[in-house]
Amino acid sequence: MAPRPAWRGYLKLSLVTCAVELSNATTQSEKVSFRVINRKTGNTVKRQYVDAESGKRLADKDEVKGYETGTDEYLLIEEEDIEAVQIEASHTLSLDGFVGKGDIDQIYLDTPYYLAPADKVSEEAFSVIREALTKKKMAGLARIVLYRRERPVVIEPFGAGMLLTTLRYGSTVRHVGDVLEEGKKPELDEEMIELAERFIERHKGKFDPSTFEDRYETALLELIKSKKAGRKPPKAKPAAPKPSNVVNLFDALKKSLAGGDDNGGDGKAPAKRTASAKGKHK
Repeated sequence: MAPRPAWRGYLKLSLVTCAVELSNATTQSEKVSFRVINRKTGNTVKRQYVDAESGKRLADKDEVKGYETGTDEYLLIEEEDIEAVQIEASHTLSLDGFVGKGDIDQIYLDTPYYLAPADKVSEEAFSVIREALTKKKMAGLARIVLYRRERPVVIEPFGAGMLLTTLRYGSTVRHVGDVLEEGKKPELDEEMIELAERFIERHKGKFDPSTFEDRYETALLELIKSKKAGRKPPKAKPAAPKPSNVVNLFDALKKSLAGGDDNGGDGKAPAKRTASAKGKHK
């Protein structure tokens, strides 16, 4: 069964408009999930709000959102207050700017959605917009209201449809300088860089997500299978030893290439190091 659209509206490029629908590009439905069970009765349990001070259960009518203004001080915000400040949902994705997809730093890309024509009548206009973006190798910028929040988005051709990806606001992205010091770069040995490049060249390949295995998910399914069959669950594997810092980087790189350049390398042994280069890594 096709997934239920997360949003329906219109895609607009100048005077060209077509009805579209947005569907989630990813899903968590296949993940193993658990319910909390009362061990004594075997019944499921449910969560309830209780007053943090009195411990008494809170009635639904007494629940209200609070914005912290100080220590143990809160400003009460009613649902109607929040409704009053909602951004008006125009239900229209107006393409009002265009950029190369490569111009957007990956850190700003958030959640992907599939964008498709909502009906037969809209297919022609939708295809015209998609093909125009394809030929110009561009992506369109727009805004959308999802789950009460307005989000900037980027829209690009993707197979027979298009891919809409919500973008993070600049104020929510930490600057790399807050985490990494942008000091003077260390002087690097070109020969060591060459060894690392050869290792990369040997192991390069095409991206294939089918080769990724969720090993934790597989282990959970094996646990469930064993418990269901009345067998003892598999024992936990010992943790792998933590790697230590490399003392001799050049030797470590040479060992990485010890298997030979059998997948794209030139098969030649690393060139002999000069006396000055050797001296750096003793």
